[in-house]
Amino acid sequence: MSPFKDLSQSTPKETLFNLAPLPMDKDGIALDFQRYYAHTLGRDRDCKSAYYPYKALAITLRDRLMERWKRTRLAHDEANCKRTYYLSLEFLMGRSLSNALLNLGVDDAARKALYELGLMYEELEAAEMDAGLGNGGLGRLAACFLDSCATLQLPVKGYGLRYEYGMFRQLIENGRQVEEPDHWLRDGNPWELERPEYTQRIPFFGHVDVYKDESDREHRRWVGTHDVLAVPYDIPIPGYKNDTINTLRLWSAAATDEFDLGEFNAGSYPESVAAKNDAEHITMVLYPNDASENGKELRLRQQFFLACASIKDVMREWIRLHGRDFTEFADKNCFQLNDTHPAVSVPELMRQLVDEQHLDWDVAWGITTRTMAYTNHTLLPEALERWPVRLFQQLLPRVLEIIYEINARFLSQVAARWPGDMERQRRMSLIEEGYDPQVRMAYLAIVGSFSVNGVAALHSELLKQGLFRDWYELWPQKFNNKTNGVTPRRWLAMCNPGLRELLDETIGKQWVHDLARLEALAPKADDAAFRERWDSIKRANKERLAKLVAGTCQVEFPLEFMFDVQVKRIHEYKRQLLNVLHVIHLYTRIKRGDLDIGAPRCVLIGGKAAPGYEMAKLIIKLINNVAKVVNADPEVSEWLRMVFIPDYRVSVMEVLAPGTDLSEQISTAGKEASGTGNMKFMMNGAVTIGTLDGANIEIRDQVGDENFFLFGHTAEEVQRLRGHYDPNGIIARDSALAEVIGLLESGHFSQFEQGIFDPIVHGIRSPHDPWLTAADFDSYRCAQLLAAEAYRDRERWLRMSILNSAHSGFFSSDRTIAEYNNDIWRMEPVPPATAA
Repeated sequence: MSPFKDLSQSTPKETLFNLAPLPMDKDGIALDFQRYYAHTLGRDRDCKSAYYPYKALAITLRDRLMERWKRTRLAHDEANCKRTYYLSLEFLMGRSLSNALLNLGVDDAARKALYELGLMYEELEAAEMDAGLGNGGLGRLAACFLDSCATLQLPVKGYGLRYEYGMFRQLIENGRQVEEPDHWLRDGNPWELERPEYTQRIPFFGHVDVYKDESDREHRRWVGTHDVLAVPYDIPIPGYKNDTINTLRLWSAAATDEFDLGEFNAGSYPESVAAKNDAEHITMVLYPNDASENGKELRLRQQFFLACASIKDVMREWIRLHGRDFTEFADKNCFQLNDTHPAVSVPELMRQLVDEQHLDWDVAWGITTRTMAYTNHTLLPEALERWPVRLFQQLLPRVLEIIYEINARFLSQVAARWPGDMERQRRMSLIEEGYDPQVRMAYLAIVGSFSVNGVAALHSELLKQGLFRDWYELWPQKFNNKTNGVTPRRWLAMCNPGLRELLDETIGKQWVHDLARLEALAPKADDAAFRERWDSIKRANKERLAKLVAGTCQVEFPLEFMFDVQVKRIHEYKRQLLNVLHVIHLYTRIKRGDLDIGAPRCVLIGGKAAPGYEMAKLIIKLINNVAKVVNADPEVSEWLRMVFIPDYRVSVMEVLAPGTDLSEQISTAGKEASGTGNMKFMMNGAVTIGTLDGANIEIRDQVGDENFFLFGHTAEEVQRLRGHYDPNGIIARDSALAEVIGLLESGHFSQFEQGIFDPIVHGIRSPHDPWLTAADFDSYRCAQLLAAEAYRDRERWLRMSILNSAHSGFFSSDRTIAEYNNDIWRMEPVPPATAA
């Protein structure tokens, strides 16, 4: 029997849930904090852990979020408004404490309350673990988008998975990446609210049964399934000082109540609970390695689990408010698919509409194709997900049937548009035929969506010209661009309090939710007194960064050195390798006494390599080996220092972005969809060295060529090099690069591990190197020299830094979300209901 049945004997009075507003001042926060610390958590003078004061403060703030959260939900119901659901397998939220303080507007009050109680806020902040709900830019973008949706008061709900373990915690041992479990939920999460009354039942396996109703109409149903429960946990997403609190709903997998009692009674306890363990594995770990068959199955199960639970939840809400009339469903709902991971939502919405709500196929397809919208995040064909048909057949048999039906109807459209073009039909089919047929998830998303967008101007154009050209020729009206952005609340106001204070004083406080106002800073670049204040803030931020490096890597970063930073997922196309080759080049020059390198610099690289990505892991090893040689040499370390910072995450970036001088955005042109780290660095006054790739193009357009260090082949030039690329000829003609490669080949950075870096050298020398490392080296080296010379001219560099920040307003996620809403979602802002 469910404990969530309706009350039958009593009617709660409004006084049960309509309470007086909680105080937002120092004394009110202090009183609640004390009560939670002493009574709820049961702590006393013997407690020395910072975790419990952190938790007491979190609960204190959650109460204040809760009263606004309920009013926001009530307003959405009463307005009968259109709603959007942002489906993503990743939400890289980082820490919630500082964000809640800032957006609630109680930062100063809480800090003063803690100080009077003898506590330092910074110690409590450090006690919070980063939420392990994402891997990289995709998940962090989703988090920024939710922040902006709440700030713009748009009725947007995030849907994701509540992973027990994050991707992994990265350790470095003997220069190599070692993965350790990231049990971020070990001590619970005080920000979440479990909502077991909204638990959904998710089917897997089984078979499809055909039956007829009383009108002799044929129907299909999915039966004999092994079900898993999806239990929702809600996390509040506060808007900036506007009392709006949106929701991120995360699904946790649990077994049904049923287990094999016969097995249990026979003494086979492990077998009797095998189903429970199997169910809970679905949300145990973020993004399993899908190189193995088991990994593929688990990842597909995660994707369907997210899609099925979320759509069922939306259906539940619709039926609660509107009954089973779906006439206006498409006018009132939109699903935004964050990359291909939730693409199975297309056939799953069809299944629920056709099989469970008994709508005709054409009516259901009309609803689906008017509610689904797809964001693509990659230009790499190998990154477009494909799942074996046999795996779908075993795991999701009814969903596969629907995919085949969608494909058959779609291919008839292609045939009507291009009669007899069988090659085009083969290219565009949702099923890739062959020995092991595959379902093409990106194509499924395109067919089922009314909007398909890229995430930077170049990216969107390359999608139309290359990866999705066939689709663009069929449906040009579907394609649009939405250049990414980042939230200025976390990535400037919160992480750079010194600069926030200066901006508030100089241009007013409205910039926090209207970043275009930063343009007013541009004239200040010529103000000597302003530049001096800017410099002192940057120096303090560099001091904080240097302290992090010293504590983490045991390497001192002199503050007068240029801080040159590249942090992102380790991947060959992002070209951390090019950065390392340049460091080796500087090392060789310093060793032979050529000190004309512009300015001394500290190079910091960070990022995680996927556990099965051996080349990326070898690049990490090379970075660490080179750093060890550089830092151990006294004549070199006076000019050059280098570290690999382990376990790069959101809270680390909050220190790096304000303290960086030079931002490395050096991917091979035509490979990076957008990038968002480039925006965070720019916002905080770093100057970019980069290729014409992703959003770098728009950054350069905004700030001007004179405030951006450009290098490398363009996307068009990269394409022209294909087929006749000669890296060995380039190396032979470039004495600087030849010297670097010679040093690598000699084993200088692997004296006790001979030959270990041969695969890297072979990759650089290969005419099939898709990343064109050798081709861009000389241009990169020259751009780096220009950057170092500019840094040596302190006043010039400060002007460039100020202008980068001043022209970063376009890269606010508020602008991005406003564009999503104007062009795709088309919702009206809904302020929260008035407090009782």
